Amino acid sequence: MSKHETPMTRWYWQQVGGTLIEEFVAVQPSPTCGRRALDGVIVQGEEFRIARQSEVLIEGKDIIVIQTKASRLGMYLMGQTLFSAGLMKQFNPCSIKSIALCTQNDETLCPLLEQHSGMQVVIYPDTTTI
Repeated sequence: MSKHETPMTRWYWQQVGGTLIEEFVAVQPSPTCGRRALDGVIVQGEEFRIARQSEVLIEGKDIIVIQTKASRLGMYLMGQTLFSAGLMKQFNPCSIKSIALCTQNDETLCPLLEQHSGMQVVIYPDTTTI
């Protein structure tokens, strides 16, 4: 967890509610691939709490994937946001919304990401706390 990004992720979670799983491991490491942890996954409609991944069922639920960067929207964060949603399909959720949470927008890049179904850029409003 990051000193700057964790408070941002938790801020977003407080706006939408549900159960937050921080550092959700979407891909386990193996000899042929690396570990892939997502900054946060929110299971919508569940109890307002922070839970461990092993405590929560994703299958059949509406989820929000959060990728957080304490900087301007960039290509790296966009890629994380887009492909994290794809990685979550293996857990068979009912629906996936994927959020790029950052401190500043980019007027050129934002529309490119948001043209993809379920992708959204959210700007963290309080940069004095990071």
